[in-house]
Amino acid sequence: MAMFFGESRYIEYKREVPKDSLKYMKSVVAFANGDGGQIIFGVEDNTGKVIGVPAETLFQTMDALTNAVTDSCEPMIIPNIMVREIDEKQIIIMEIMPGMERPYFIKSKGMINGTYIRTAGTTRPADQVILQELILEGRNKFFDQEPVWHGMVADYEIDVLCRQLYEIALKNAKTAEQRQAVKRVTKNTLLSWGVLAERQHMVLPTNAYSMLTNTNGLPPLIQCAVFKTENRAIFVDRREITGTVQEQIEKALQYVLEKINMGARFHGIYREDVYELPPDSLRELIANAVVHRSYLEPAPIQIALFANRLEITSPGGLMRGVTVAKMKEGFSKIRNRALASAFAYMNIIEQWGSGIPRIMHECQKYGLPELEIIDLDGDMRVNLYRCTKAKTDQKTDQKTDQKTDQKTDQKTDQKTDQKTDQKTDQKTDQKTESNPILTDNEAAIWQILLQKPSCTQKEMAGILRWKPGKIKYHIRNLQAKGRIIRVGSHRKGYWQLVQPEK
Repeated sequence: MAMFFGESRYIEYKREVPKDSLKYMKSVVAFANGDGGQIIFGVEDNTGKVIGVPAETLFQTMDALTNAVTDSCEPMIIPNIMVREIDEKQIIIMEIMPGMERPYFIKSKGMINGTYIRTAGTTRPADQVILQELILEGRNKFFDQEPVWHGMVADYEIDVLCRQLYEIALKNAKTAEQRQAVKRVTKNTLLSWGVLAERQHMVLPTNAYSMLTNTNGLPPLIQCAVFKTENRAIFVDRREITGTVQEQIEKALQYVLEKINMGARFHGIYREDVYELPPDSLRELIANAVVHRSYLEPAPIQIALFANRLEITSPGGLMRGVTVAKMKEGFSKIRNRALASAFAYMNIIEQWGSGIPRIMHECQKYGLPELEIIDLDGDMRVNLYRCTKAKTDQKTDQKTDQKTDQKTDQKTDQKTDQKTDQKTDQKTDQKTESNPILTDNEAAIWQILLQKPSCTQKEMAGILRWKPGKIKYHIRNLQAKGRIIRVGSHRKGYWQLVQPEK
C-alpha cells in the first residue's frame, strides 16, 4: 500500500475535495505568495493513506477546481492540475507556481484579510509587516530604496555623507591595492544605489539614507547582552547600541570582542594574540544581520553571548527561493539593495553570497563547530559555537585583564615596559643591531597592524585592552626599531610594516 508522509512547506493533503473551496483556497494563495507548492486531493493528511478520488467524477472535479481557483483569487492564479494513479486509485495533484504579482489574496475577503502565507506545514494569515513586504516584492521595490517624502536633504549634507563613506572605505581596506581602488562617491552614486531618490525634480532621502545618517527614526537599535550560562536566565551585562548602521556594526563588534576570551599562539619568538572566535567572521555576521534584516519590523537585532555560543537574531525570515542549505552553498538574495551597495563600497561586506561559506571555512580553521543557521518563522538566527575545551592559553580572559588594568596604571605600565623592553632591546642589539627582535607587547601590535594597517591607536587599545599610553609607548619603540613607518596624515594615514631582514 502506497503512503505519503507529512505535510510540509510545499505540500498539503486533502482526503477529498471540500465542497467549500475556502478550505483549500487559503493554501492556494499561500503557495502563490511563497515558493509554490502542491495540494494533493485523495490522501489523508494525518495518516498519509491513499483514499483516491471517485473515478466517475474525476474530470468534472478537475474542471471545478480550475474554475474555483481562477475565479476566487486576485491577481488570477492558474493552477496546473494532473492525475496520478496509485494502487489503482486516482489522486488529483494541483500545483501552484510562485507568483510574480504579489500579494495574492482571496477576492471575497479582500487584500488585508484574504492574504495568506505558508509557514512550515501550515497556512496562516499574513500580518501587516508581511503584507507590506509582499506588496514591495510585487512592485519589485525594496524598503531601503523607498523615499522619505517628508524628509529634506541639502547638498552639503550629501557631501558630508559621501566623505564619511569614502573615509570608512579607506579605513576598512586591508591592502594597498584595495585602498587605491577606492573611488570617491558622489550624489549621482547615491542616486544609482537608491540611497537618494529623484521625484518630481526633487532629490529626496530614502530609508537607506536615513539608516546611514541616523535620521527619520532609523535605524532601530541593536541589543547586546552576555548571559552567565547557556540560557537567558541570568544576565551578566547588557548594552543598547544606537547610531548609524555603520557605527552600530563597529560598536557591536567591539562589544563582542571585549566579552570573549583571548588566547595566544607562538610563531618562533613571536607571540600572536588570538580571539576565541574569528573577528572577521564576527564582523561579517553582524553586517549580514544589519543588511539582510527586515526594516518593516521595528524589533531590534539581538546579539547574545552565552557560555557555549554567540547568538545573533535578526527580524525577517528567509526570502522567497532561499533555504538554509542554499545559504551554506553561497546562494543569497538582497533584501536591502541600497544598503548592500553602500556596505560593499565601504568594504564592510565583500562579495554578495560568499559570506556564509567563507565564515564556515574560517570556523573550520579555528577548530570550531559548524555554523548553525535557523529559520525561526519570521526571524533568522545564527549560532556561532565557542570552543569549550580547556586551553591554557585561553585562561587569560576579560576579568583577569580588567583586574590587572585596575591595579596597574599607565605610569607603572610604562616604567615596567621601559625596563623590560630596555633589557630585551639591549640583549637583542648585542645579537644583531640591524634586525632587532620584537618584545611580546610590540609583536601584539605588529600582528594587529599586519591585519589592518589603518588601525588607530584607540582601536588597538580596545582590542588589546591596554591603556592609550601603553599603546603610544610601544608604537614609538616600533618606529625607533624601523619596523613600522607612518604613511599619510594622522587621521587618514596608515602604517607601513617593514619585514625583518633574513
